[in-house]
Amino acid sequence: MSKNKAFTINTVVFLMSLTCFNWFFEILKWRQLVSAVQKISFKKSLEQCLGSLTVSLFTPNRIGEYGAKALYFRSTFRKRVLLINVINNLIQMLITVIFGLIGMLLLSQSQNLQINGLKFIKILLIGISFCTLIILIFRKTNIKIRGFSLESLKLFLFKFPKKIITLGLLFSLFRYLIFSFQFFYLLLLFGVEIGYLEAMKFITSMYFLASIIPSIFLFDVVIKGSVALYLFSLLGINELVILSIVTCMWILNFVTPSIIGSFYVLHFKFPKNKDC
Repeated sequence: MSKNKAFTINTVVFLMSLTCFNWFFEILKWRQLVSAVQKISFKKSLEQCLGSLTVSLFTPNRIGEYGAKALYFRSTFRKRVLLINVINNLIQMLITVIFGLIGMLLLSQSQNLQINGLKFIKILLIGISFCTLIILIFRKTNIKIRGFSLESLKLFLFKFPKKIITLGLLFSLFRYLIFSFQFFYLLLLFGVEIGYLEAMKFITSMYFLASIIPSIFLFDVVIKGSVALYLFSLLGINELVILSIVTCMWILNFVTPSIIGSFYVLHFKFPKNKDC
């Protein structure tokens, strides 16, 4: 790697540009989703996304992000903002699952992994049926928990603007394509000779498996590193190379934005009645 001088100023700038575009679409997505409650500027969305990322550092699966984003809004909006953040993370997770399942199936065929395709599809269909049943029950019942009616929750979720959801899915797709390409680009920089489609089978599988394992931010690199080591070992790629790439991705897409977000956390002020 050092002989090839892979990490030149141009390559570093390109990697940072991919990171910027990754978060650019996340900021656009959040701005679009939260517009169902209150319209905010791009600058406000930037502050909320990066500030909440910093706050969520030590919480499992970044759960602290939910409360952090809600604090940027007046108390009358906070419950709805929490729900919007659930939608935000679910649609990003949906993209990860779709690409991950496709990648896992293709990977199992090309690498002769012990994954029974028919059983896999059956389990997937059972899962979809179960989720559909839960949704139907949810829509036809009015349960109260400690005096809180779920009717308002149902109305909010099922009447959420479909156009906004569609844009959210589109931005989530753009994000996924960007950071997965960034991983592929790093593979090339570290001298791994692999085609894009071949690499995507491993990359999508890695993100899918890593996403379903609970972790806190500081151990996220460990989880992804462990999954990546197993998957890319099937190609005989050096372990140090994979760990280096995972670490680079972690620094580029989480550590750096978190450092920027710490500025917003330090200057955070509760919103006034006229603010969002």
